[in-house]
Amino acid sequence: MKQQTLAMAADQGAGFEQYRWPTKRDVFLETMEQIVPWTQLCEVVEPHYPKGQGGRPPVGLERMLRMHFVQHWFNLADEACEEALLDSTALRRFVGIDLGRERVPDGTTLLKFRRLLERNKLGEQLFAKVGEVLQGRGLKVGTGTIVNATIIGAPSSTKNADKARDPEMHQTRKGQQWYFGMKLHIGVDSQTGLAHSAVVTAANVHDKHPLPALLHGAERRVYGDSAYASQKEAIASKAAQAKDFTNQRVRNRSGEVDQTRRTKNRNKSRIHARVEHVFAVVKRLWGFVKVRYRGLAKNVTRAFTALALSNIYMSRERLMAQVRP
Repeated sequence: MKQQTLAMAADQGAGFEQYRWPTKRDVFLETMEQIVPWTQLCEVVEPHYPKGQGGRPPVGLERMLRMHFVQHWFNLADEACEEALLDSTALRRFVGIDLGRERVPDGTTLLKFRRLLERNKLGEQLFAKVGEVLQGRGLKVGTGTIVNATIIGAPSSTKNADKARDPEMHQTRKGQQWYFGMKLHIGVDSQTGLAHSAVVTAANVHDKHPLPALLHGAERRVYGDSAYASQKEAIASKAAQAKDFTNQRVRNRSGEVDQTRRTKNRNKSRIHARVEHVFAVVKRLWGFVKVRYRGLAKNVTRAFTALALSNIYMSRERLMAQVRP
């Protein structure tokens, strides 16, 4: 075991900060420390991670994964994450960095790690591994799926080096408002509220097109808003036993409102609303309201990683109950 330096002892508050108490960040990081399946997630990345043969030894894989997750939790760019680790004792303690003995991995190191994940599509694999671990701990995928999509904005300005917008992002209209960016489509279990599938497209792709890819095939009920109305054939193509519980349009061509349909929609929306909890975590807590990277591929990795972390966060009470003695 390495001997503690004075810097690490100070970070851990070994008698130096008598009046300090745990902040919300401290509590959050301590919870994540205990419930994130570090070993299983490292096993996903390890086959692709540099072994450091014939050169400088690479930074430890788990440390890089912790830094990568810190980026997602606190919505930090590569260099901003480096500076946050230099500034915050809580983050250094979580990542395991002793400034008296070693440097904080710089932004370029984080960039290379992120590109490794993107190149090997490890965001999707991390998401799948988290789902596998959660099912093993009792959070089973049921027979009801809620489908929905949200827009993630992208810079629409052409004031950049290329004098052009991102060619892989597109615009779409929602109501009377135009948006430019991409769409995150997800399938969420109606009982646990956890995401089990996702698809990322440009914003101009209609919600209904990725619908079959959001189903796991064993559904008995499929919930969704009116964007998924009249999609029985698409649902049956993936889940033959599923019944269509998506909201139906309540106005006919003459503008009259069908009150019976409206009442049914309200009842179905009580279940459908659970999908918004996932978007609240990904967009409000993790800050994934706008893309940071150019192109869909880079943002696909971020989206799947954010969903994996969202599933862990939303399961934290049950997972902590299993951890406590």
